[in-house]
Amino acid sequence: MDKTQVKRLAVVTQPLPDGKQEVGELWSLIARRYVNQNRDFIAKANVAIPGDPEDTSHKGLCVEGIEGILWLAPNVKRTGTGMEAAVRAQLLRCRDGQEVWAAEAAGSWPSEDERYKELTVQYTNELGAEIAPYVGPTFRLLSATLDTLPRPTLNDVDVEEKIELGE
Repeated sequence: MDKTQVKRLAVVTQPLPDGKQEVGELWSLIARRYVNQNRDFIAKANVAIPGDPEDTSHKGLCVEGIEGILWLAPNVKRTGTGMEAAVRAQLLRCRDGQEVWAAEAAGSWPSEDERYKELTVQYTNELGAEIAPYVGPTFRLLSATLDTLPRPTLNDVDVEEKIELGE
């Protein structure tokens, strides 16, 4: 495990969950904030890209200051009052495209959940009302998945940079 060299990330969701750009933005934003708040990564960017992932498509996201790509490949299906969701997640090192970490998870959750009411309001204010049914299930799936990420070792400069991100 390359714990010291992959700290600064861009988060990518591809393909779009349920074929919707705004839901892809939700996935990437939740993941970026989650790894900034709960893991020792410095996630600087988040994007959602339509289409199927290409082996080399992460290269364009490996700009200066980004050392790795946290790739989320979701499969989401609305079911009645809930959601069936699955994700294949990978952490790819920019330097050589090598996989540093990977995980797969899936589950079925209700779209409305009292525990995620405030979070749903926060994200719908940012991204629009149409993402509301996706917030709770997405957060539950991604938090469980991202909790298995390794913890990189941050030096003092990294810690300062993380504080400046303010998330």
